[in-house]
Amino acid sequence: MRRLLILWDVDHTLVDSDGVGRELYQATFGGQMPQPGSMAGRTDRAIALEVLTLAGVDEPQQFVDAFHAAMAARAPGLAGLIAERARALPGAARAMAALAELGGLGDGQTARTARTAVVQSLLTGNIRPLAEVKLRPLGLTGHLDLDAGAYGDAHEVRAELVHLARSNAARQYGGDFGGQATVMVGDTPLDVAAALATGARAVGVATGGFSGAELAASGAHAVLTDLSATDQVLAAVLGQHGP
Repeated sequence: MRRLLILWDVDHTLVDSDGVGRELYQATFGGQMPQPGSMAGRTDRAIALEVLTLAGVDEPQQFVDAFHAAMAARAPGLAGLIAERARALPGAARAMAALAELGGLGDGQTARTARTAVVQSLLTGNIRPLAEVKLRPLGLTGHLDLDAGAYGDAHEVRAELVHLARSNAARQYGGDFGGQATVMVGDTPLDVAAALATGARAVGVATGGFSGAELAASGAHAVLTDLSATDQVLAAVLGQHGP
């Protein structure tokens, strides 16, 4: 059976979390946090390093893991705030459900128990506890195998997360997710660049700060205005792998 690994970005691809992640950084840092540049498409490891460097911390690499541990401890407490302020982006839940259905999944089943050809997970700049708390209160984790993905504390460079996700998915499901058997869906040129650097299929979604034209110019194999047209999402994501 052909296996396809679909890796979703979180912020401005599946959800608009209304800046909750930046607020978590501020709460974890305490005091007046120096403001990093754009967070779009960057990993939490890169962002934490920038924050600590701007704060004048000597050898900031030594403190990133501790900073992320403090963020992880605070993240579950954001569930109520996410439920109040965040929103799932149009079509996100339907798109994931439709892809799961193609793989033989019904409600309540997981990719592992169904031995599906389609494995869905995350490739996000967020640390995992933050990614989970942004999605779970909005009902967006049911078709995801979070253990098969990769998260932003693992490396500063987003492309390195693709290798990690492939390794995690192969360990869980067997088989090879090399080349365009991995599909990345995201809203920034950095998502696209990570896919292209690792031979994955890149699907851009113009629901963040970048236009469809900008995502196409960055090299995306397919570009969507948003996820609301499920048939278009399936065509873009599956490419030549469709049934």
